[in-house]
Amino acid sequence: MNPFAKVDGINYERTAVKTRLLNFKDDLLGIIGEYVVPQTQKGDWLAISEKVVSVCQNNVRHISSVKAGFLAKFIVRFVKKYPNDIGFSRAEKMQVAVETSGRLRMVLAIILGVLGKIVGIKGIFWIVAGNRVSEIDGFNPAAMYPYTEYAILPPQNPEQTCNEIEKRFGLPAVIIDGNNINVKIISMSKGVPVDKKLARLVLLDNPMGQDDEMTPFILVRKK
Repeated sequence: MNPFAKVDGINYERTAVKTRLLNFKDDLLGIIGEYVVPQTQKGDWLAISEKVVSVCQNNVRHISSVKAGFLAKFIVRFVKKYPNDIGFSRAEKMQVAVETSGRLRMVLAIILGVLGKIVGIKGIFWIVAGNRVSEIDGFNPAAMYPYTEYAILPPQNPEQTCNEIEKRFGLPAVIIDGNNINVKIISMSKGVPVDKKLARLVLLDNPMGQDDEMTPFILVRKK
């Protein structure tokens, strides 16, 4: 991980905060208080992996509860494949998306997505599917056990979570959906000193280590 990012001529230091292996139903605020707060300086803001938020909320699906149907198997034949990220290339993961969005809406998403590609517009499938299905993570054989067996659903009430962190610790917080493909800002607390666009650029190389690195928190400091 590069500890620095330069955006618009300004250097930002990104400090990865190492934790123990986080478990389902862990107390997120307790974890932050134990591992993050002791390293915090005035003016810092905190970037959090949405995966960790969902794990602490126990907002997950075990693979044993998922049976890929025809529609999910059909869709994964056409999704973009990435050499360094599983994406939605696994039918069980797409099945979770189908169940989250609903079959009829997913069929509509397929139709409009194809039409969009014909006229050169990308991403319509995920917009129409809605319900934050693009944030679903997991079933990744490259992940650390036991996360290989779980789909991680989008965190519940992410804005409320960010504001609770800021209220408790005086530490502005951002929840991100970061992977090897892209970084998306899911939510921010009111006191974050940058806007979503700048926050995304500061974290665009996805500096978090969410597997055996066990660094799912990044403290950001303007230098």
